[in-house]
Amino acid sequence: MIDYHFPLSIGEEETLNERRLLTKVESGLMMNGPESVRFIVVHCSATRADRDYTVEQLLRDHKTRGFRTIGYHLYIRRNGEVTQHRRLLEVGAHVRGYNRCSIGICYEGGLSATDGKPADTRTPEQKQALRELLGKLHTLFPKALILGHCDLPGVKKACPCFQVMSEYTF
Repeated sequence: MIDYHFPLSIGEEETLNERRLLTKVESGLMMNGPESVRFIVVHCSATRADRDYTVEQLLRDHKTRGFRTIGYHLYIRRNGEVTQHRRLLEVGAHVRGYNRCSIGICYEGGLSATDGKPADTRTPEQKQALRELLGKLHTLFPKALILGHCDLPGVKKACPCFQVMSEYTF
């Protein structure tokens, strides 16, 4: 078992204690509490592995879809940089029907550079960042199931283009 101690750093934000990490924000809908988090869902951005998909582009695309901001809680760039876009207990916009009980993590990529078909395009830096992030989240939400977007009932997408449940067991 991985043991994490505070302060934790998620993205550029350092969190001194668990209470601060889970604090409510005035804007946006909040979950009922840490016990509400039943799933930690991994996504891919469904972009080609050889092309950048910046936070600015992600924000633009999510606003175009009618979201007030990025729907994922966390985003992992190809270089392993993690950015946070919603508080952990803020309701996300990443899985219809599961947003009130899940945390969404997205990695940049998911489509092959050559033909644009679904593929596991995670860089070593992304794999390391995702493992560390999932370990931290598992510590905060030990009862939450870690799975891929495609593992949820009714989802007909390849996202995140690898087998999350067999790769990440804590």
